[in-house]
Amino acid sequence: MEEEGEVGISFEEAMKRLESIVEMLGEGNLSLEESLKIFEEGTGLCKFCNKKLDEAEYKVEKLMEKEGGEISVEEFEVKE
Repeated sequence: MEEEGEVGISFEEAMKRLESIVEMLGEGNLSLEESLKIFEEGTGLCKFCNKKLDEAEYKVEKLMEKEGGEISVEEFEVKE
């Protein structure tokens, strides 16, 4: 289930758009004005994604909280 955020897109969609923006800026084919506009969009998406990641981290920590109120932080490995 994909949770949509304030900007009306999911975390995954925002990440795909960010990847596209990085690629477009890296090519260097945009005018200065276009580059600034797309860079501004990218910074907004980056803030949105960071917020979503912070929320997910908080939820994981809450789920891992033990009975005595002690938090057990364990390494989380992502398998690619």
